[in-house]
Amino acid sequence: MKQKEEKLEVIRGSGNIFHDFGHGDGELRHLKCQLAAEIIGVLDDNGWSVRQAQKETGFDAGDFSRIRNADFKGITLDKMVRMLEKLNLRMKPKFEKIPGRSRRRAHKDALVSV
Repeated sequence: MKQKEEKLEVIRGSGNIFHDFGHGDGELRHLKCQLAAEIIGVLDDNGWSVRQAQKETGFDAGDFSRIRNADFKGITLDKMVRMLEKLNLRMKPKFEKIPGRSRRRAHKDALVSV
């Protein structure tokens, strides 16, 4: 029995699934997922349970549990950054221009150090 060959359309993603699916806060969701992956990585590397992570950092075990389950309700970006700092990780933000967006001029005295 011959199978019918069907051509599939290939669509390249942007690298941000939330943006690709039209979420207005796609960048924030994507960033939270990246930070969560780093937090989970440290816990896994150290073999820590969420209770052990609480002892080591002072953050609630429930917060670590929610991060492990990708449930970020009540977990702000700044809290995640502070958690990373307590886990001895520091963020180094990198900013890229998005093609097609408005080009605003930086203030002549502005200095951005990342």
